[in-house]
Amino acid sequence: MTSEILRQRTKKHAIDIIKLVNIFPRNTAGFVIGNQLCKPGTSIAANYRAATRARSDAEFYSKICICVEEADETVF
Repeated sequence: MTSEILRQRTKKHAIDIIKLVNIFPRNTAGFVIGNQLCKPGTSIAANYRAATRARSDAEFYSKICICVEEADETVF
């Protein structure tokens, strides 16, 4: 898988998360769960983009690790 394909997939994931959260009920639980899902779900794409622009292997690795953390939090 190329970095461009992964960039597109992470962006699509972020958009899909936003669409999902928008159909949550407009109550306290919906807002809390939506917020907890939306933040890490959308930051995967942002951090992957940052990783592809890394200036060193160490910076790339650091950003990819953040992507993994955020993906794990989204799954939870």
